[in-house]
Amino acid sequence: IDHYLGKEMTQNLMVMRFGNLWMEQVWNRDHVQCIMLTFKEPFGTQGRGGYFDQYGIIRDIIQNHLLQVMCLLCMECPNKLDGPGAGEKIRDEKVRVIEAMPPVTLDEVFLGQYEGYTDDETIT
Repeated sequence: IDHYLGKEMTQNLMVMRFGNLWMEQVWNRDHVQCIMLTFKEPFGTQGRGGYFDQYGIIRDIIQNHLLQVMCLLCMECPNKLDGPGAGEKIRDEKVRVIEAMPPVTLDEVFLGQYEGYTDDETIT
């Protein structure tokens, strides 16, 4: 499991959404118009610059963390939430979210860099 998805707050998203009758009734496509995800860290690379140089922060943060959280926030309730086969049902609902998204275009993207990134000794 990705370390970010293993965080208690992230794991509780499905419980909060699908195990809470009130939330399930209001947190759906009929009542939610927009969800905005913001990723902020109050620190720089902290010695992770070499990792980001090799793999890329977009691949690490956006693809692995934010995309997964977005799917948990936007997906419909899977047919099965626990037990054998539940993982596949959850995955299928996440895939439906991703397939419903229009492709991101370059004019919708803003890229930046951590202040002091090039000062990180782990960058090769």
